[in-house]
Amino acid sequence: MSQRKKDGVRDAILQAAFRLFSEQGFSETTIPAIARGAGISTANVYVYFQSKIDILFTLYEPWLAERLDRLERTLRRVRDPQRRLQRLLLALWRDLPRETNGFANNVMQALSTSAGNADYSPRLRVLFQGRVARWLQDCLTLAPRESELIAGVLLMAFDGFAMNVHLAHGMACNEAVARLFGGLLAAPPDMAPAGSPSSPATARRHAARKT
Repeated sequence: MSQRKKDGVRDAILQAAFRLFSEQGFSETTIPAIARGAGISTANVYVYFQSKIDILFTLYEPWLAERLDRLERTLRRVRDPQRRLQRLLLALWRDLPRETNGFANNVMQALSTSAGNADYSPRLRVLFQGRVARWLQDCLTLAPRESELIAGVLLMAFDGFAMNVHLAHGMACNEAVARLFGGLLAAPPDMAPAGSPSSPATARRHAARKT
């Protein structure tokens, strides 16, 4: 006979898990510890969630969505495209990885320790990348495919900064880094470093001037 699910129990599991993930990380958090924090049995956790990674992504999706919505409101207030791009890079590479004691780091831990990533769905990553791609198009002259590709690279860098957030000597983003990479993305072809490809955002403008 299946056990009836109760919203209060589910919320208690999520609250306990969020506290433990935030304090000690995904890898050091166990299902029995989550159950103790929620005041229920370990077996009862599995009535509500299939696995620890299922609990994490149930928490991570609204956590991430709230911050992306907030970032979108911030970007709308920045009129200059170059400054808007720099603000986007700072948010993705500095602010978001640090939020809630580096909560995004839990996702990196989960994906690196889950066997075969059987419980992982790329749906949230696709949504995240799609939003970043649209913001890039607001800052640069890009075709949709180009913005998706660059957004994917930016999120790979986000993963790296999220992984480094708790390291004493880990790589961290600052305003100088954001200005540098924002400038590289938006730089005209004749300002690109020798031997390096021009940014896709400006190569098309350069070609248009020749016609």
